Amino acid sequence: IGADTTAPTRIAEARTALHRAMPQIAPYRRVGLLVYGPGGTQSCTGIDLRFAPLPDAADAINGAIDRLSPTGLTPLAASVLAAAETLDYRTTPGIVVLVTDGNETCGGRPCALGSALAAEGHDLTVHVIGFRVVHDPFSWNSPEAEGYDGTTVAKCLADRTGGMYVSTETVDELAAALRDTLGCALIGRARPDTSAG
Repeated sequence: IGADTTAPTRIAEARTALHRAMPQIAPYRRVGLLVYGPGGTQSCTGIDLRFAPLPDAADAINGAIDRLSPTGLTPLAASVLAAAETLDYRTTPGIVVLVTDGNETCGGRPCALGSALAAEGHDLTVHVIGFRVVHDPFSWNSPEAEGYDGTTVAKCLADRTGGMYVSTETVDELAAALRDTLGCALIGRARPDTSAG
């Protein structure tokens, strides 16, 4: 998202989408934020847990994203593992939502990680949102690529943990994908009628 010369940039559009989606999500679900990219243009260690899941975190999320200056490489696997560990995935159910515009560029193995999270986790689901994915003509060179299909190799994180992969190109599509993956289904239950007699 950081190496973007289009107008508007992907980060600007991602900010807009989050500002639209978070007020509809945060009152109902605790949400945290982990970002990758800080730490320099050649750094794969720039993974930063801004905060663990908090109740009503819309302002915190939007404020942190507004201040974000994305640079660096793309440690998808290491970032998802760090998020899963924050959620204590081995003993606690959880959801990780990864928003990315491309492929793993730090040597991680997203597909192997997806399999490990599914095997070791206690009901952990990883959803992947591809936002204006930069199609890498050399993605076939990834040890985990299964042919060039125009998606990020991180799709297998969703496939292997029972999550969704959503490809988005617009602010509206990204906001909808965030609501779909982070939102809670409202489930009502009628009380039994005990007045019959």
